Amino acid sequence: MSKDLIKPHGGKLINRLADESKRTELLQKSKEFKSLELSERSLADLECIATGVYSPLTGFVSEADYKEIVDNMRLSNGLAWSIPITLQVSQEEAKNYNLGDEITLTTAGKALAIMTISDKYQPDQNHEANQVYKTSDHAHPGVAAMLAAGAVYLAGPITVIADFPKKQFPNYNLSPEQSRAEFEKRDWQTVVAFQTRNPIHRAHEYLTKVALESLDGLFINPLIGATKKGDIPADVRMQCYEVLMENYYPQDKVALGTYPAAMRYAGPREAILHAISRQNYGCSHFIVGRDHAGVGDYYGTYDAQEIFDNYNDEELAINLHKFEHCFYCNKCDSVASFKTCPHSAEDRVFLSGTKVREMLENGEMLPTKFSRPEVAKILIKAYAEGID
Repeated sequence: MSKDLIKPHGGKLINRLADESKRTELLQKSKEFKSLELSERSLADLECIATGVYSPLTGFVSEADYKEIVDNMRLSNGLAWSIPITLQVSQEEAKNYNLGDEITLTTAGKALAIMTISDKYQPDQNHEANQVYKTSDHAHPGVAAMLAAGAVYLAGPITVIADFPKKQFPNYNLSPEQSRAEFEKRDWQTVVAFQTRNPIHRAHEYLTKVALESLDGLFINPLIGATKKGDIPADVRMQCYEVLMENYYPQDKVALGTYPAAMRYAGPREAILHAISRQNYGCSHFIVGRDHAGVGDYYGTYDAQEIFDNYNDEELAINLHKFEHCFYCNKCDSVASFKTCPHSAEDRVFLSGTKVREMLENGEMLPTKFSRPEVAKILIKAYAEGID
């Protein structure tokens, strides 16, 4: 690992993947254990733990860590952490598992990992919802997912003993170890990460390029885990990123890699998790814009920027690029923000999500001041073929 790249959160990049030489033995051993089928979100979390995206976690969080995360946004050792990464089961399922048990975590019925149960607890989920998501409203997609996952939490270190299921985007599935190697290969020492779960429009492009002006490279790192109904599917978004990179970014200054986590829509708290994850990928800087990881009206416009004030530079080493809301201004004849544009709302090109969807569903091209035409064409085709 290059000394020039930022250190992983906690100082060490975690790897919980069993050596190839031990997998056969461990797979045979796993047949003796009780099994637990992973949900889509837990499968994504397992991958993030095992490959070091969630360094320094070595497994699903203990009760002590859980309480500190929920109440104080730290692990029990004091290290910054904002969202509890938990393995949940129903009360009925929980009867099958006891402290000290070794269990086999499966996906589609196939053994994937072994976990030793160190903790089994049933927390106050209403308190968790209000602390982490700032609401206990069951309509919030993150709260709904947490409640649906089960009332009992199992914790313990994991060891992955088989390959993860094949994904749609093999060329872009970079682990932190691989992304760091890629940055070193390109001789990048300062790298800015851009988190997205949407296609990149002109304002997003603008802020990534502003950030890139003073740094060596840009890492476009879209989330491809579970998202809510109505979000653009990952395969469509990836096409948008590829065409944008090909036509509007210098090839030697930008890299694309997927972020396997599921979306929690936890706003400010999720912004911290996203920043920590990108530090583990090797990024020195992270873009946080308007309503990062938000949904509906649950969070203030810039809450996701202000929450970082809870930590000092020693607690969170990654640097933030904080951006105001950006838009195209007809009088400026460029993309601008409230900080840089002196003109009125009438001069600014704003399109609501509802309006964008309406235009795409009708096969209408989005204004070039809002979206690159190559991106708009991909989205129009996708809507014509059907997006839930």
